[in-house]
Amino acid sequence: MTATNPIDALLAEKGVLLADGATGTNLFAMGLEAGEAPELLNETAPDTIAALHQNFVDAGADIILTNSFGGTRHRLKLHHAQDRVHDLNKRAAEIARSVSDKAGRKVIVAGSVGPTGELLVPLGAMSYEEAVDAFAEQIEGLKAGGAEVAWIETMSASDEIRAAAEAAIRVGLPYTYTGSFDTAGRTMMGLLPKDIHGVADGLSQAPLGVGANCGVGAADILASLLDMTDAKPEATVIVKGNCGIPEFRGSEIHYSGTPELMADYVRLAVDAGAKIVGGCCGTSFAHLAAMRKALDAHTKSARPTVESIVERIGPMRNKIASAAEAGEGRRERRRSRA
Repeated sequence: MTATNPIDALLAEKGVLLADGATGTNLFAMGLEAGEAPELLNETAPDTIAALHQNFVDAGADIILTNSFGGTRHRLKLHHAQDRVHDLNKRAAEIARSVSDKAGRKVIVAGSVGPTGELLVPLGAMSYEEAVDAFAEQIEGLKAGGAEVAWIETMSASDEIRAAAEAAIRVGLPYTYTGSFDTAGRTMMGLLPKDIHGVADGLSQAPLGVGANCGVGAADILASLLDMTDAKPEATVIVKGNCGIPEFRGSEIHYSGTPELMADYVRLAVDAGAKIVGGCCGTSFAHLAAMRKALDAHTKSARPTVESIVERIGPMRNKIASAAEAGEGRRERRRSRA
């Protein structure tokens, strides 16, 4: 089955698309309790979820992600809701679709598909086929509710990305996927940004876009973006970075990014070749509005370097630390030769 391609159609019209901001951060501000499954709010507090989407649309989002990140049977089992996969995901898409349909402009509804939380064989007990089945179950619900794209996100393992992609193809939805490069510039399972493009090679349908989301901070994800666009300049690359650097203040996480910083992050992302730019953890409606304004006013400029990114956005946590360690090693070798 050949799925339609809403992303390319809107890209042809607008050039660069703005995806939405944080789901969890904003839902906590709207009353979500620690330990509560956001997906259950699709049934218990649909007006809250609709307000989340509406605020992002009002801020200028071209793409809104359904409230279904943990919507596989494996994640919902933690909340005794594994038998409600289809209904919860369908409802998530229906709520987002209801907001999109009255937007007065094209807003793509992307069905958020996060990792199962399980490790695949041989590192864990879940087989590849079981992973495909679990993702297909979720994506069936998202499609039934009106999602136009399966938005596979925050992934670490190549085989899990591929299983989710295969599930989307089985169900008949186009798909995108993003990795979270949060461990010395790699995903937790070792995938490098430059290798993200090849994960779905050989499948019957290619992704509509690939890229990075979450991770550490805005500077780190922009460095990953440079690697991804350098590896395949013609690709539709997605970057959905955290709002600055996460910091613990007591038991709460705060993000250092201001609207001004996130606006500059957008400019740098476009200059680095991103076609879809959004925000992840910590990105509020006000941040996204500043990002929309920056995107609309920006004319693509010279490709940034890592040094210019750090100068404008702030230090990286992963690659800068690695470089510092390498530099100290070189100094030690020079001292030993002296």
